Amino acid sequence: MRNGKWNNKQLISERWLQMARTPTPVQPTYGFMNFYLNTDKKLYPHAPATAFAHIGAGSNIVYVDPENDLIIVARWIEGNAMDGMIERVLKAGLR
Repeated sequence: MRNGKWNNKQLISERWLQMARTPTPVQPTYGFMNFYLNTDKKLYPHAPATAFAHIGAGSNIVYVDPENDLIIVARWIEGNAMDGMIERVLKAGLR
């Protein structure tokens, strides 16, 4: 979030984050490791194309939305329910 910056201190390299969010040639919706990109808006249609998620076993999801300054952590959620949750949070204006 915030390109790795907190309280005017760069905690994570902006360059590394940019590379991590760059689509791979083999699969354009993958960045580094488990950076699942929403560039084609198929992963989360109600989220901005700039959003990405980290998805682990059991559908433990960390959704990152730099455009809305938002992070959602969902544990043991049905994978196909996440887009609806994102839609409701964005509509509620909890940004």
